[in-house]
Amino acid sequence: MFDGQFVFSQLLDFLPRRDFNACVERYRGNYKCRGFSCRDQFLTMAFAQLTYRESLRDIEICLRALGTKLYHAGFRSKISRSTMADANQRRDWRIYADFAHILIRRARVLYAKDALAVDLEDTAYALDSTTIDLCLSLFPWARFRTTKAAVKMHTLLDLRGNIPCFVHVSPGKMHDVNVLDRLLIEPAAFYVMDRAYLDYHRLRRFTTAGAFFVTRTKSNLRCTVREKRPVDRTTGLRSDHTIVLNGFKTAALYPEPLRRVAFYDVEHKRRLVFLTNNFALPALTIAGLYKSRWQIELFFKWIKQHLRIKAFFGTSENAVKTPDLDRDQRVRARGDREEGTQGRAKPLRNPSGPEAHAV
Repeated sequence: MFDGQFVFSQLLDFLPRRDFNACVERYRGNYKCRGFSCRDQFLTMAFAQLTYRESLRDIEICLRALGTKLYHAGFRSKISRSTMADANQRRDWRIYADFAHILIRRARVLYAKDALAVDLEDTAYALDSTTIDLCLSLFPWARFRTTKAAVKMHTLLDLRGNIPCFVHVSPGKMHDVNVLDRLLIEPAAFYVMDRAYLDYHRLRRFTTAGAFFVTRTKSNLRCTVREKRPVDRTTGLRSDHTIVLNGFKTAALYPEPLRRVAFYDVEHKRRLVFLTNNFALPALTIAGLYKSRWQIELFFKWIKQHLRIKAFFGTSENAVKTPDLDRDQRVRARGDREEGTQGRAKPLRNPSGPEAHAV
């Protein structure tokens, strides 16, 4: 007789059911649905990520092994790989994207008071992308090279808590700088980017919106120095200048003054030159803020080590985007456990036999 609750079911209890249903209704996800609902699809994909399933057949065998106990894990319909394949291909991925944004907003509240690596009270983001290689014959819509396919995951990471606030999955051919057109810029926030995002026309949007950016300059930067400020060279700083672009095109694209900070990295023996539109922070803080950008590289490393992104559960663009929600689910669940306000977990039941495959 069943006398407990699976850990998987306890974990899913942290997620707001009403908000999920609202997302489903918004895109009519359950329209003409006979059995395998959006809720079941979400539970199936979450189960596959958390238990590192290899394929749809693997998911089917593992869940069917639970038998009648599948109901207590939260599922309300029979699990079949053909049904899962159809759902991943046809159901609107925006259902899960909208739900992910809801979870992100809740998780960010939990980490709002976390300290940054630098002395900064404002919100700071790191923007970057990572490429996921795919097989061209299976993913022809994501052509990247002549004999290679790939998708890019453009991510905006909140440096307080390392929570992804914006994720855009695009074909691999899309240049990184184009994602700046999709960002909703937050006033007074800092955006840290590498040189791939150095587009003065797009960077001017940050200044117009009242936000700040920190990036690196290119070696062919043409400018006029208007002001020089003293720096403490023992800290690694080399210069702190106010400049104006004087290039034929750049002067028109960004006519406002900019700040150029040079820093020498003793550990790696290289000179770094940063460009920002903020004139209030100390020069050393600007350098430290760019150093914090490494957190997004560590985030991508964690993604590729722990999530199923090398072998997707479908080959269509919709199927690729659908399972990505589980990353945000993990962040949300981790935040709820650390906050301790969502209630304590119930005593766990230690399953044996076939049901031991469940979390």
